[in-house]
Amino acid sequence: MIERVTMSGWIRAVVVVLSLVVAGPAFGQSLVTVTPDVVYGHKDGMALTFDVFTPPRANGAAVLHIVSGGWISRWTPPTQIPAGVQGLYEQLFQNGFTVFAVRHGSSPRYVIPEIVPDVRRAVRFIRMTASAYGIDPARMGVTGMSAGGHLSLLLGLASDGGDAKSGDEVLRVSSRVAAVVAYYPPVDLDPSAGAVVTERPSKRFPALNFDAADVTAVSPIKHVSADDPPTLLIHGNKDELVPIGQSEQIYAAFQQGRVTSRFLVIEGGGHGFKGEGAAQADKATAEWFAKYLTSAN
Repeated sequence: MIERVTMSGWIRAVVVVLSLVVAGPAFGQSLVTVTPDVVYGHKDGMALTFDVFTPPRANGAAVLHIVSGGWISRWTPPTQIPAGVQGLYEQLFQNGFTVFAVRHGSSPRYVIPEIVPDVRRAVRFIRMTASAYGIDPARMGVTGMSAGGHLSLLLGLASDGGDAKSGDEVLRVSSRVAAVVAYYPPVDLDPSAGAVVTERPSKRFPALNFDAADVTAVSPIKHVSADDPPTLLIHGNKDELVPIGQSEQIYAAFQQGRVTSRFLVIEGGGHGFKGEGAAQADKATAEWFAKYLTSAN
């Protein structure tokens, strides 16, 4: 049903982290523990990192937030949650979710087929080291906005159980997640599908400048199957960057494939929500994860 709302190995042995305690915005005087800059891999000599936010009443489930806009993954001080996701984090903290802010190899240096393995590796690493963060590896969800939503869908629809023969212990671990929430995601990166840009090369989004032969591999719409995890799509009907038709297409595919899914339309919402629209979206996200991560799937 479419719903509309009105807009108003080595790491196992030793985990060395720097823990900071900051005031959690959702808890007033209560505290959220922040574990910053955990290294989950390396890329061209650079570290791939995430921050961990653990609320005082953690429920053992985790939500990975893919930090990505235009496939640019920016670092911000972990004690200063960006304004665009403060409401979302507050809702997740209130519901007891441990939040992982995952950064990937960023555009313009990397294109999408080079970025996707990073977020898969993050899932594998977090699952492998779950006990260090007090989470259940079977209760991991993922969310993101725009490019982050696109990457979240790929994690939900096109992941794997790991490569048992890999010499890298992280790659032997599953990259699957138990639930997905994607905000206004591009789902078909074929230029003819009308997502984000109408032709290549793209000056505005360099991450799209990859070999056309890779389009299918990195387009979530191409990977819908009956075993996909429960997925919530959230999109504004006034989005001029990623048309709402992108979410409509994949929601139709979910319905045809009998994938547990919901499509929340924010009336009057553009590419990014404010006010009541943002509150509705963030509340729906927390409720979705509460429903599907309360026990192992």
